[in-house]
Amino acid sequence: MSEDLPSAVLFACTQNAIRSPMAEGLMRHYYGHRVFTASVGAMIGELDGFAVSVMEELGIDISSHRPTSFDDLEDTSFDIIISLSPEAQHKAVELTRTMACDVEYWPTLDPTFVVGSREQIIDSYRATRDAILQRIRRRFGQISGPVV
Repeated sequence: MSEDLPSAVLFACTQNAIRSPMAEGLMRHYYGHRVFTASVGAMIGELDGFAVSVMEELGIDISSHRPTSFDDLEDTSFDIIISLSPEAQHKAVELTRTMACDVEYWPTLDPTFVVGSREQIIDSYRATRDAILQRIRRRFGQISGPVV
């Protein structure tokens, strides 16, 4: 594991309903108490049941996640904001005009755009989850625990 982990990471996506809750759950699961992790959306959506299901496959429970927006942030002392959608990237850049914080943009597929059978849809959520996990691994180093 990288010794130069940030102390606080904020993940952001469009509605804080799928991608950023997944990223927050993955980061908390694999990096434990070493990194404070939170997530927000450019706007507030409703937590997506498919996102909860695919995270449960890894033994990560995000069912109690309550979507929030950038406007709900009470503390902005993050070392890095990782945006997963264009809308979130715009909001993150706006926010960092008044704070010292790095912003990274990780364009990530919104799995709700996939149509088809239930299995095709759930596979798109798995692909999004796995892509986020791969980016987290590359960015923050070796992780502990089970690997997808």
